[in-house]
Amino acid sequence: MQAAEQMQVARKEAVKGLIRALHDGADPQELKGRFRQVLHGLTAADIAQIEQELIEEGMPREEVHRLCDVHLSIFRESLEGQEELAPPGHPINILMGEHRLMLEQAQRLRELAQCGEARPTTPEFADIIEKLRSSESHYVREENVLFPYLEKHGITQPPAIMWMEHDQIRAIKKGIYALVEGAAPGGAGDLASLATSLAEALASHFYKENNVLFPAALRVITAEEWPAIREEFDALGYCSFTPERQPMPGTAPEAPGAITSEGTIRLPTGTLSVAELEGILNALPLDVTFVDKDDRVRYFNDIAHRIFPRAKAVLGRTVQRCHPQKSLAAVNEILQSFREGRRDVAEFWLQHEGRFIHIRYFPVRDRQGNYLGCLEVMQDVTAIRQLEGEKRLL
Repeated sequence: MQAAEQMQVARKEAVKGLIRALHDGADPQELKGRFRQVLHGLTAADIAQIEQELIEEGMPREEVHRLCDVHLSIFRESLEGQEELAPPGHPINILMGEHRLMLEQAQRLRELAQCGEARPTTPEFADIIEKLRSSESHYVREENVLFPYLEKHGITQPPAIMWMEHDQIRAIKKGIYALVEGAAPGGAGDLASLATSLAEALASHFYKENNVLFPAALRVITAEEWPAIREEFDALGYCSFTPERQPMPGTAPEAPGAITSEGTIRLPTGTLSVAELEGILNALPLDVTFVDKDDRVRYFNDIAHRIFPRAKAVLGRTVQRCHPQKSLAAVNEILQSFREGRRDVAEFWLQHEGRFIHIRYFPVRDRQGNYLGCLEVMQDVTAIRQLEGEKRLL
């Protein structure tokens, strides 16, 4: 190992030692000078890696999250001046632009609440609440696109900590909505308190992302990957207040082909082996049948408990021959409406042996809108209709 690399490793271990000291109750002010000494030469990405290693070494994620606020306040002076990390149109530039506007909205909400002007009938207040709801798109893009790309490059714990903070922010927003909608008791004082909590949480969270997470992302995610990330951002959509997005330089990856050299099926949203695809289709809690553009039955999934019997002998048979004569007019009308683009769904429901069966038909089209066939989806929804209240994952 080169001397420079040894020095970098030593600095990281020294920082980890100081963070452990904070964990054991040391005074942050007393450690500030020692932090400055070992900080020289470390980047924001190094800090993210240090946090990840501490969690992997056994320090609870919640504790690292708490200490993150403490040691970031010590690092703050060295991390300033990174506002413009990426060029216009870059996903990181878009996220940072949203950070600025979201913080402005939260601060204005706090001002209105503190002076008693936060009333649902006030246009400015209503606009802020609408933008607060719209901001969920920001977190969705980070959690579903940016974080997975970071994890692919070995950065797993910092995104997990940021996601935990997202949920804390969501809880504060939920409290604000409940007060505004009258779903929870409380007055102006309660709203002011929640608005203050939101502004402070966003300020802390955005600082960590702008100065630690995003620099780490720019360091590890390759130039070839960013256009694909931007494409996925565009697909998920943006906040109502997202700054105007400029085209991003670079070329997104080529459209996926049908079959790879390894024999797997490459689709726009992932790659599966034939066995995996078959397993997924058979694991669906649905009876699925596909009828091609020529009205012939081409496929049905093989689930454990079918609602109605289905035999392989129907494959290649016209769908009209699979229905009684009295139903043919309705079947043909549905198929013709799908071909002509007049309908996007046809649905029916019936009682069968004490069960409530929901049947839906959907037109299947390619990316250019050309009709490929019809998908029949049949589901026993008896138990679903009886659900009440909530049962959340956590």
